[in-house]
Amino acid sequence: MIIVMASRKREDIDYVVSRIEELGYNAHLIEGEQRTVIAAVGDERGKFRLQSLESLPHVEKVVPILQPFKLVGREAKLDDTVFNIGGVQIGGGRFCVIAGPCSVESREQILETAHAIKEAGATILRGGAYKPRTSPYSFQGLEDEGLDLLREAGDATGLPFVTEVITPDQVSSVAERADMLQIGARNMQNFGLLKAVGRTNKPVFLKRGMMSTINEFLMSAEYILSEGNKEVILCERGIRTFETETRNTLDLSAVPLLKRLTHLPVFVDPSHATGHWDLVIPMAKAAVVAGADGLMIEVHPRPSEAFSDGAQSLKPERFRQLMQEIAPLLAIVGKKL
Repeated sequence: MIIVMASRKREDIDYVVSRIEELGYNAHLIEGEQRTVIAAVGDERGKFRLQSLESLPHVEKVVPILQPFKLVGREAKLDDTVFNIGGVQIGGGRFCVIAGPCSVESREQILETAHAIKEAGATILRGGAYKPRTSPYSFQGLEDEGLDLLREAGDATGLPFVTEVITPDQVSSVAERADMLQIGARNMQNFGLLKAVGRTNKPVFLKRGMMSTINEFLMSAEYILSEGNKEVILCERGIRTFETETRNTLDLSAVPLLKRLTHLPVFVDPSHATGHWDLVIPMAKAAVVAGADGLMIEVHPRPSEAFSDGAQSLKPERFRQLMQEIAPLLAIVGKKL
């Protein structure tokens, strides 16, 4: 249920929150430009009890949430969510480009890449320290050493960085060094991991599972928000279809659909979606026009030598080309880098 407040006074809001909690529900305060609401989340069977709050003078109305996702939906929050990651604005008319290698392989590689993407205009560095791989014999990442190298590269360039967490027990140690935590496609429904990142104060980059519906994607985000973390980015990265010419099939319709259903920012990863470097720039441009709030692009100084995902990685000069070619499209859709 959503309790729409008639008053914005802190004491009135606190009083209604206390009443919600007395009824056995968790209260989530959502303050927007147009209204202040409190989402009451809990046992659906007793929701009729919340209707009694409509009699309070501080409450305008009590409205049921029709969608299964209570906190991420537009029913709860009309305004787009906007937040900052290391000084980089996410949403609110700003377009963010995250770039970097699939895996951190060496100090030289990550520093070279970080400086190259910064010069080209990227605003956040990406890199994998812990790598979930299909084969147990594939490179699994440099782990803690990789985290230290990412922190060094971020500090050297002034770029905040995002890296993937794989297990709940990694979350606290990774959050100490990373500026944003990534949940990969394979872990989108790892509910223990979602709860763990939801209890941190670090933004979360949540990728859509390769065989997940939009509803399942949003319910995964709901797990994170229900634990108190409201800074979540949703990323469309391709879904599995019958097509074999590309790594996955980029579902660009997900971008406007998600923008209609949720207030959370929406990014696109054309690198994982296509699996081919020559398809990345066209699909990145399409994502801008579709209304995405940002991109995640794999960049490697020497893709032929990459430990993972070399075929889909852009060389620095091609990444500069991408940044140049999306600039006029951003002007058309009214966004700024």
